[in-house]
Amino acid sequence: MKIVDRICLVIFSIIVLIMSLISAFIITRWLDIELISEWTIKIFSNKVSGPISLALAIILSILSIKCIFFSSNAKEKSKEGILLENENGKLLVSKDTVENITGTVIKNFESVESSITKVEVDNENKISVFITLSVFSEAIIKDLASKIQNNVKDAIKNSLDLEIKEVNVRIKNVTVKKDSEVKE
Repeated sequence: MKIVDRICLVIFSIIVLIMSLISAFIITRWLDIELISEWTIKIFSNKVSGPISLALAIILSILSIKCIFFSSNAKEKSKEGILLENENGKLLVSKDTVENITGTVIKNFESVESSITKVEVDNENKISVFITLSVFSEAIIKDLASKIQNNVKDAIKNSLDLEIKEVNVRIKNVTVKKDSEVKE
């Protein structure tokens, strides 16, 4: 939660607490409603406190609209990776790191021409890897996909000690491998 959101929450909590206490005191007749209305009229009709009260009301209204309708970017930032903590400190494992490890694993397969990797982290910090491949025609796609899925899971587990929720492989294209030698 951003600092602005926290301040808004504290301010509104204090205002609601004060209004609740005043309402409770009026209901129990510990405060006279006429006394409260006199104070309110004096505050809002004063040349100095009136404009200050108006400015404060406008600012609080804008902040309330911001807090209600515009969410904080804190959620998005937390999705950039997974934050690991131990007694020595913190480590942020970014999505790019997982994508690079996945790319390194895929480069070891000769039947893959090219690949695109996308990583998503859900609210429970579970990682899903989405791989789009272009493969050569001699590839046995089912076996290749299974080997890539297992190798990616193992590599990320070994390198980062993170569990992978799923590794999804999509074959975008099958191409014929071009020979480097020209046959006569």
